[in-house]
Amino acid sequence: MNRIRNFCIIAHIDHGKSTLADRLLELTSTLSARDMENQVLDDMDLEREKGITIKSHAIQMNYNGYRLNLIDTPGHVDFSYEVSRSIAACEGALLVVDATQGVQAQTISNLYMAIDHGLEIIPILNKIDMDSAQPDVVADEICDLLGCDPDDIFRVSARTGEGVPPILDAIVEKIPAPSGNPDAPLQALIFDSVFNSFRGVIAYFKVANGSIRKGDKVKFVATGMEYEVEEVGALKMKLIPGSEVGCGDVGYIITGIKSAVEVKVGDTITHTARPCDGAIAGFEEVKPMVFAGMYPVQADKFEELRAVLEKFQLNDASFVYEPESSLALGSGFRCGFLGLLHLEIVQERLFREFDMDVITTVPNVSYKVYTMQGDVLDVHNPSGLPAPTLIDHIEEPYIRAQIISKTEFFGPIMKLCLDRRGTLVSQHYITADRVELNYDMPLSEIVFDFYDKLKTISKGYASFDYHITQYRPAKLVKLDILLNGEPADALSTLIHEDNAYTFGRKMCEKLKDLIPRQQFDIPIQAAIGAKIIARETVKQVRKDVTAKCYGGDVTRKRKLLEKQKEGKKRMRQIGTVQVPQSAFMAVLKLDS
Repeated sequence: MNRIRNFCIIAHIDHGKSTLADRLLELTSTLSARDMENQVLDDMDLEREKGITIKSHAIQMNYNGYRLNLIDTPGHVDFSYEVSRSIAACEGALLVVDATQGVQAQTISNLYMAIDHGLEIIPILNKIDMDSAQPDVVADEICDLLGCDPDDIFRVSARTGEGVPPILDAIVEKIPAPSGNPDAPLQALIFDSVFNSFRGVIAYFKVANGSIRKGDKVKFVATGMEYEVEEVGALKMKLIPGSEVGCGDVGYIITGIKSAVEVKVGDTITHTARPCDGAIAGFEEVKPMVFAGMYPVQADKFEELRAVLEKFQLNDASFVYEPESSLALGSGFRCGFLGLLHLEIVQERLFREFDMDVITTVPNVSYKVYTMQGDVLDVHNPSGLPAPTLIDHIEEPYIRAQIISKTEFFGPIMKLCLDRRGTLVSQHYITADRVELNYDMPLSEIVFDFYDKLKTISKGYASFDYHITQYRPAKLVKLDILLNGEPADALSTLIHEDNAYTFGRKMCEKLKDLIPRQQFDIPIQAAIGAKIIARETVKQVRKDVTAKCYGGDVTRKRKLLEKQKEGKKRMRQIGTVQVPQSAFMAVLKLDS
């Protein structure tokens, strides 16, 4: 055990975590030069296209007789749950800070998470080879943050490899070996899992006490299910089978589990014959921030979608779902996400990895509705709202937002936050030209396009992090969209009273452009209860029925037009309006 080191790399998005991991893999000769490529651990197509890490990646390296288990983590706020799970399986962390950007919101957030778990922190200043780098200024920021000495900070360029070799020695010297008793009953924490169509569920785990061998009879504590171990081994670029995974080590287990429901991330594995006293206190339960309905494009694919979501949840533990039905879209699932980017990634991964095309409804957040009878309802969907006469008041979730930016963007950022009903809690100057702002804001105001707007007005410099604080009473109304007089429940939203008119207006204008023209006029209306607050009309496609009349009496033309009018009226009564998928997603980008 003294020869094992478990550590993760944490940083803000785009500070060079995956590139640093590449250099460490090269230095330890974990990969041959032929297999090496940039950001080699980002093995998903989507990660390469978007240039971000979406999944944590665990890999084992050997260095001077030591076994180093590295976990490369994502940096985006929407994937912070991946970071919390990685931290739970480690004893140390490399904190990477970009010398051109400085300390950012996610840097601080991830650092506090690591300190709460008692991890040993090794500070690293990356990108020192860049022309715009300010190593001394940023080193002072890191010292203020960690209370460390400037000489303790490693100055490296992960791209060129400059200054990277000493980090490996620091990992061995500074990060403690895992604590645990090799002779105690087996206790292993599952921190990730993946579904393989040939082998079933493959779970990744860290052994806290005891050891696990091929052929052992094991039990999963949370589900109570028992299995025989078919294969255990180490996590390299591929899975490397072995005979045993010892105390303090990280590995994978295959027990031939076919049902994805039987494995839960955060569960504890123990022996059946000699069980441990209790489960390992794992990481906190995930709290979804944004909810949206997912429906199969063809109604008969409902069970197929359920099976796909089960398998997908294995690989993304922060994704939650439950069945629901909609008048317009039939049976589907109410899904919880950590943010809009997470929603977009999930939708894309379902299509690419499982060939599953889904219709996603307008995202919204969860509200607490207090009824006149004194009951409290959790409402994720506007269609689940009781009648207005039964509602006493509604409470919405509030967040504490932390924004770090250059001082020149101070004004526009404050205006953006005030427009989103934010209240300033505190402001703090980190350096002469960098300021940290803390705001209390409603979650519903930031889930749509707040992050994009913030990046635009700050020219990409501002960084943003948030956590839920409490629920507060709010004046909310249910805004319905009526198409041809029928409510489209997939487009209805709960919105603050003051913003309802503007939002309804924009919705109608956007839908007018997106809904294809039919043989009859389609009125698009935004309504609050029985009151219509905005209207647009998609004009009908008309045939010129009077084209064949060469002159003659005007009554001939009038007769033809009246006949056409009757037909259009009848058509409108029985006609249905098809809403394209782009209309559901367009709501998120109303200002563009």
